[in-house]
Amino acid sequence: MTQTEQKSERAVRALPPVRRSPVRVLAWTGGAALLAAAVAAAAVGFGGNGTGTAAAGRTPPATAKVTRTTLTETKTVDGSLGYGDTVTVAAQSQGTITWLPGEGSTVTRGRGVYSVDADRRPLLYGAMPLYRTLEDGVSGRDVELLERNLDKLGYEGFDVDDEFTWATREAVEDWQEDLGHDVTGKVQPGDVVVADGPLRVAELKKALGGAASGPVLTATGTTREVLVNLDVADEHLVKKGMKATVELPDGSTVNGKVASVGKVATETGTGTDTSTTVEVTVSVSGLKKSFDAAPVDVTIVSGQRESVLAVPVGALVALAEGGYGVQVVEGSTTRYVPVETGMFADSKVEVTGVDEGMTVAVPR
Repeated sequence: MTQTEQKSERAVRALPPVRRSPVRVLAWTGGAALLAAAVAAAAVGFGGNGTGTAAAGRTPPATAKVTRTTLTETKTVDGSLGYGDTVTVAAQSQGTITWLPGEGSTVTRGRGVYSVDADRRPLLYGAMPLYRTLEDGVSGRDVELLERNLDKLGYEGFDVDDEFTWATREAVEDWQEDLGHDVTGKVQPGDVVVADGPLRVAELKKALGGAASGPVLTATGTTREVLVNLDVADEHLVKKGMKATVELPDGSTVNGKVASVGKVATETGTGTDTSTTVEVTVSVSGLKKSFDAAPVDVTIVSGQRESVLAVPVGALVALAEGGYGVQVVEGSTTRYVPVETGMFADSKVEVTGVDEGMTVAVPR
């Protein structure tokens, strides 16, 4: 190597090394975006006065406005559409069953539930069964029940009270004559069927010609309703009067309302596969006749917040200092603003700490 070449090499070695500027890459996918946002919040010194500003290295792939809206929190559970609990109607007299109603038919006040020896056993509305012979001189709640039903059926000439008088006897005789029964002026426990309202015949337990004793049929109420076995952990979400939506097997929906919430918890299942539930009854309206009984999905409105500020849930950012914030977009820059969260519903979250109309980043 010549003397000139040696001098040139020494000159090159003496030059300072080249420094490269760092390049920041922003990721906007899934959980990585949330993590990157939290790191960025800490990098801009977020925490002292609750605000920070950082130059946007790239326009956020999606944004949303802070809007004022109503959020509705719902809970969807399995239910069973039907006519409620069944009751057993039993005969209490001697004789032979000579007529039975059809399954699915409805029996109202004064109509025959079944017949014994060609005599109808009519339905009366009430909360207690007859347990003794009602005749002249007796008094009590069962007398009032009989007189109230006679009054509703159009019989007159007596006072509706708890006294069986000669006027009551005359009304009973007129009623027996209209039914085609022996006119005795007395009512035996087996002469009538007492229920708290109209009956829908569920299943016949007797056949024509059978003995008029023991179970004759089972029946339900006439109003369709949905029964839900609700986990006790969710019991606090449901109250009487709450609105509900019932989805039928064909995908259509009808409106409902929570009619009652049970007070007794029941444990079902065996071994480790057990659950403790309470029975919730949901009344429904607008049902098609084709659905007498079916499994359904019940969506209950468990909470509602009106006129609140909300952003998409995906706009929330986990902050390094703890809690949550949102990335507010302002032109070509963004800043992180801490927020307090409220109700989560409809893929949105209630927030305070921001203003209506602000634009926030929604990482993808």
